[in-house]
Amino acid sequence: MARSYDAILEKTALQPTRQGLRDLLENDEPELLQALTRHAYHIKTSELGRNVYFRGIIEFSNICTKDCYYCGIRKSNHLVNRYELSEEEILREARWCYENHYGSLVLQSGERRDPAFVDKIEWLLKEIKSLSQGSLGVTLSVGEQDLKTYERWFLAGAHRYLLRIETSNPRLYSSLHPKSHSWEERRRCLDYLRQSGYQVGTGFLIGVPGQTFDDMAGDILFLKEIDIDMVGMGPFIPHEETPLGSSAPFDPVRQLTLGLKMIALVRMVMKDVNIAATTALQALSPTGRELGLRAGANIIMPNVTDLAYRRGYQLYQNKPGLDENAVEQRINLEQSVEALGEKVCYGEWGDSLHFKKRQKG
Repeated sequence: MARSYDAILEKTALQPTRQGLRDLLENDEPELLQALTRHAYHIKTSELGRNVYFRGIIEFSNICTKDCYYCGIRKSNHLVNRYELSEEEILREARWCYENHYGSLVLQSGERRDPAFVDKIEWLLKEIKSLSQGSLGVTLSVGEQDLKTYERWFLAGAHRYLLRIETSNPRLYSSLHPKSHSWEERRRCLDYLRQSGYQVGTGFLIGVPGQTFDDMAGDILFLKEIDIDMVGMGPFIPHEETPLGSSAPFDPVRQLTLGLKMIALVRMVMKDVNIAATTALQALSPTGRELGLRAGANIIMPNVTDLAYRRGYQLYQNKPGLDENAVEQRINLEQSVEALGEKVCYGEWGDSLHFKKRQKG
């Protein structure tokens, strides 16, 4: 039965259309999901090999000036215990990544644009490069900034940046954010990042209330249109302390299925970009991240943040790994990856092949 989808999937991979992608997203037959993930996995292994890259993620602050209606650390959530790691604490986690042969790390936090924050990031980037003798790759995920700030951070040592646009549909975006938030500004920031020299990553909320299959199909085409290098997207999981926490029925199985379909379709359409198997997949299934790898993802971001702070950085409810330290997580993930017949590439940046090809061109 699954083989009957092969021609459709091959055509979609070669010439993706909004209608074709929408049809595949709407189709809930189990045979399609099997065929889709198998096809995407074949493309991944052909383009990138059976290699998985770890990015040790340091969630160094949950202080945020944004007020997104779905996010657990939104400015208006006064039930959150706010925190910000000191420079010494951040550098300790960075050194752990270096000593444990992670090729890269991610500095992630709530969104701020104040001068003290900008200066702190610049200083940290220089120190991380120094303590690792330049061997640690650094991805930033700290939100919207102006062009000058992006350029400063790039010159200080960051070379990848993840800024989720959340949806390619401005109208849907406006329903998920207060009026002070601008889809156009966020889109403009992706251009700033490209101008600054970064490998640019973006992504979406999958299955968020109000989203249609047509929106999701448009999201995939948006990635192709802007020629993205990296993708970090995850299924919407509600947080009870947010406006969207109880506004719609929540079906974990449906959300997981949509998440895997989106990974597979992005892999089919983009082929050589980096795609993360996000923690949200694991929140929906104990083997969610492994399923993400099987669907075409090639990046995992193990959490190396000190356990004392992890409960403060829950963008969604029931985030996994809150009590699993960095050593335990590394061992467990390594075993899971190897059980799939894949290899963790320690000591390598694992830069986007798509980015490298564009630079050569």
